[in-house]
Amino acid sequence: MSKLHMRRRAVLAAAPMLIAAPHIARAQGKPEKSKVVLAVGGKSALYYLSLTIAESKGFFKEAGLDVEINDFQGGAKSLEALMGGSADVVAGAYEHTIRMQQRGQAIKGFALIGRGMQLAIGVRSDLADKVKGPADIKGMKFGVTAPGSQTQMLVTYWAAKGGLKATDIVAIGVGAGASVVAAIENKSVDGISQADPALTILQEKKLIKILVDTRTMKGNQELFGGSMPAACLYAQPALLTKTPNTAQALATAIVRADQWLQTASPAEVAASVPTGYLLGDKAIYERAFSNVRETISPDGVMPADGPANCLKFLADGDPKIQPAKIKLAETWTNEFAERARKRS
Repeated sequence: MSKLHMRRRAVLAAAPMLIAAPHIARAQGKPEKSKVVLAVGGKSALYYLSLTIAESKGFFKEAGLDVEINDFQGGAKSLEALMGGSADVVAGAYEHTIRMQQRGQAIKGFALIGRGMQLAIGVRSDLADKVKGPADIKGMKFGVTAPGSQTQMLVTYWAAKGGLKATDIVAIGVGAGASVVAAIENKSVDGISQADPALTILQEKKLIKILVDTRTMKGNQELFGGSMPAACLYAQPALLTKTPNTAQALATAIVRADQWLQTASPAEVAASVPTGYLLGDKAIYERAFSNVRETISPDGVMPADGPANCLKFLADGDPKIQPAKIKLAETWTNEFAERARKRS
């Protein structure tokens, strides 16, 4: 049996039976913690749109929460804030729950924002003729939100398909939004792994050629074989067990935002985010939202195939990940999102 086949079997064996997980029946009461510090990396990206909508539409306040949002350069930095104790909860990539379990530290996701990765890899247009496949990016510099974030992991995953190691490419943290556009315009990077609206802006300016695209569910199906959980709310387990009403309030606000985004017009969305998030072009922002809308979770609930697909993605790109040792059921609970969905 090949190593690849063995790894795939291990991933499947580690897949959780989310629907069979114990459900704790609780009546939602007043949040135990009314003031919550939330960390996020690159909030202006459409990747985190549900978070921004929950804030701007007052969904957090209506759930009884005063949420202080600290925006870092990338997801790895927001994870550090959680583990260091300066944040109560993170809006970040689900995959961090798996990576931290591999390191012996438990964190758990409980409200999904993205059911598709919503990222894309592109190279500068003046270099596009040199890149026919992943093997051709050896030695190139890629602008990611921050080293260690999902944007870097996507490049590493794709590079591995071309026989390259993570060290064969250079990841440079460029944040999100306007700084991404600037990094390509001034040629400080050869390519990017990023989220919208920066991607669409660079495409419209014909400054990049997209090589890998997960901004549609079709793209996720082609690359990962199904859904790929992206941004979510995750926290250390104590938040969920010791302050369940607080966790429920957070999940309720995100689920309401997810649901609002399913029917909101692009113009309504653009009017609901800070002007700076539009990067100077409201029309492009609206088109970018339309392009990624289907990858936004409709209800905050983790798709059944999501955790296993994410684990396979990580294992294929990082030999340190050992699927057989990962307990996916401990990285996620649908309890809070399911309750929020039923009450909406």
